Amino acid sequence: MQDEKIMMRAAVLAGPGEIRLDEVALPDPGPGQVRVKLEGCGVCASNLTPWEGPEWMQFPTEPGALGHEGWGVIDAVGEGVKGLAIGDRVAALSYKSYAEYDIAEAEAVVRLPESLKDQPFPGEPLGCAMNIFRRSDISAGQTVAIVGIGFLGAILTRLATDAGARVIAISRRSFSLDVARQFGAAEVIPMDDHWQIIERVKELTGGKFCDRVIEAVGKQWPLDLAGELVREGGKLIVAGYHQNGPRQVNMQMWNWKGIDVINAHERDPEVNMQGIRDAVEAVASGRLDPSPLYTHRYRFDQLGEALDATRDRPDGFLKALVTP
Repeated sequence: MQDEKIMMRAAVLAGPGEIRLDEVALPDPGPGQVRVKLEGCGVCASNLTPWEGPEWMQFPTEPGALGHEGWGVIDAVGEGVKGLAIGDRVAALSYKSYAEYDIAEAEAVVRLPESLKDQPFPGEPLGCAMNIFRRSDISAGQTVAIVGIGFLGAILTRLATDAGARVIAISRRSFSLDVARQFGAAEVIPMDDHWQIIERVKELTGGKFCDRVIEAVGKQWPLDLAGELVREGGKLIVAGYHQNGPRQVNMQMWNWKGIDVINAHERDPEVNMQGIRDAVEAVASGRLDPSPLYTHRYRFDQLGEALDATRDRPDGFLKALVTP
């Protein structure tokens, strides 16, 4: 008689705007891998395009697919894994974390210290923020505009402020501007009228505009606006997720100003992991407290609601977490 398979629940994207929970076999880690019993997973805006169901999507997705911001406790270790053990609490860079368990390569997990016990830790977006900040080359005395204050923009506001920069936060929601103030922004501007924003930033900077401008929205207009706000010889950092179609840029203006343009999405796995390690250190040391940014929490069977909230951004929304 064969042993009965142990099962787990995993979310499947069955069609546009349709999530179901399936019972699937519990995966076993292979050589160099660990299995993580997930405590939760952050919901990423990059999920929204697949959630809408574009023509190139294939349904149903693999169980747990799209979830890549998981954290939890190692409960099985594959052959050859060193430095990690069952019971270690970790943040994992894995890719099927809308589930009760996920498999990760051993080099793609970071141990969480005891000081972070019971705290959620979506490692991928926190590490992304650390890497964007590093690429932005921000230092004391600079003026930094951040266009778009969501989860990422708020963290960058804190990091830039702590580096000694003067942060001008620009966002369409009054709630987001309040968060920016709490995270250290010296000035806040509602993102409503294109030319009024430019004039206000010009006034605040004595006509020089900003040493660094971070675009953290991922849409055409904020990108246009960000280019206007960079001073001559300054740097424009594209942190927004621009994967839903081509963009137009004002190359004449960029060229005339002589600005550097940095696309700050890292693709090197080791660089991503270093960002997560940097985030663990920042949060564990108290230098960064992202807990006020986890504004909405959902049960596993409410993943569809979490994705809708990430898309619609109701008042008070910054970041959704789901728990199995």
